[in-house]
Amino acid sequence: MTTDNLSHARIISVGGHTPQVDPGAFIAAGATLVGDVRVLKGASVFYGCVLRAEAAPITIGEDSNVQDNTVMHTDEGKPVVIGARVSIGHQALIHGAIVDDDVLIGMHATVLNDAHVGTESLVAAGAIVLEGTEIPPRSLVAGVPAKVRREMTDDGVEKVRQNAQSYLRLSALHRDTAEVLDEL
Repeated sequence: MTTDNLSHARIISVGGHTPQVDPGAFIAAGATLVGDVRVLKGASVFYGCVLRAEAAPITIGEDSNVQDNTVMHTDEGKPVVIGARVSIGHQALIHGAIVDDDVLIGMHATVLNDAHVGTESLVAAGAIVLEGTEIPPRSLVAGVPAKVRREMTDDGVEKVRQNAQSYLRLSALHRDTAEVLDEL
């Protein structure tokens, strides 16, 4: 069953800002977008996510995916900018940070205000990237606090890209076939 890409999502205007979603993006039922949120072409925001942007914008880049139960929030002058082909793992927290293109943020990872994750990097599951941390391009970071453990290999970068590609397929599946049923 094909439905509108915003069917059953909560789209909330606040402070004169209304979320903007490209027609080619997918927003799952139960996701909540609040305020100055922009979701670009091919991007997806999955079930239970909350993207709340009343203090600064949140931008989700082309072909990026925000997986289930992720939370994004901004502070004054601290936007969230997610580049293209980025995968944000389940239950991640992104707060006032910039994530460049072709990055994977692992499940339960946290990226805090003014942090910047460079292109072709991987932030491991459960890592906490502290405020103001600069992650160089092609870095694998892990730990609490997150530290660069090594440079990403070409194979590792390719796996990050494949993850984003797999979510393009999953978002198409959900966009084209998901049907919200009455509660049981």
